[in-house]
Amino acid sequence: MAHTGELRAKFEMALQEHIVSLQTPLELVKPMVYSLNGGGKRLRPLLLLTALNIKDPKLVEKGLKTSIALEYIHTYSLIHDDLPAMDNDDMRRGQPTSHIKFDEATAILAGDALETDAFGIIANDDQLSEEKRLQLILELSFAAGSNGMVAGQLYDINSDGQKITLEELKQIHLLKTGYLFMFAVKAAAIISGADSKEKDLLNQFGNHYGVAYQIHNDLKDVVNIGMDQDSLLHSDEANGKTTYPTLLGIDGAKEALLAEIDACHRCLKILELESKLNYQGLAQFLKPLSIEK
Repeated sequence: MAHTGELRAKFEMALQEHIVSLQTPLELVKPMVYSLNGGGKRLRPLLLLTALNIKDPKLVEKGLKTSIALEYIHTYSLIHDDLPAMDNDDMRRGQPTSHIKFDEATAILAGDALETDAFGIIANDDQLSEEKRLQLILELSFAAGSNGMVAGQLYDINSDGQKITLEELKQIHLLKTGYLFMFAVKAAAIISGADSKEKDLLNQFGNHYGVAYQIHNDLKDVVNIGMDQDSLLHSDEANGKTTYPTLLGIDGAKEALLAEIDACHRCLKILELESKLNYQGLAQFLKPLSIEK
């Protein structure tokens, strides 16, 4: 069974091969590739490929196109999030954002191209049956569109400077962040032909993982978790955003994070009992989120 490093290498090779094959005008390829190769952790595609690898290592090849499509969607969302009309960020992962590196119109069009092309990547995947391709396209459009990520982005913008409840915050992050994590493991279930029980448990894992990821992300903004104190920007507080620490306090947010991580581990244990497979490959994604009480 391949390890995460091997899966990351497979993904990067497949992505670069895909990029080389593009017939897109160079003026558009440049900003697309700039953001795709912007130093992301590839969490979403790696979740998908890891889940497939657990079921059967031979399935990894069948999941590469869908994992690229998922990274396309995630990258487009970051390009648009950084725009002046949205979060207005000049830097991402230590380098200028797309609209700073190029210009605003080019960044918007690069995001549009990544979003649209993602669905074509899945539609043209000859390693999957037509039925599976249709299922994946439906699930990804739901997770990324007006019922999912885009709706979450709108609610997030509208909540700036507003007092919102914990349930409202959870709903924003479920839509904006959680649905794409859930799609990653749900896509693996579709590609592998998992039964309904396994699909449901993977979906639950993706849900809890998405919440844990967001709580951890919020905590990084106010406490020293895996970063130098000098690098803490307190950007959420400065932007008037409601976060888990602002609603629950730092200790309460830490407890909530640990509860979500525990829920993820419970899902994996039940998955192992149901499937007779070792799902601890997914547990490694939880380690970077762990903190001390």
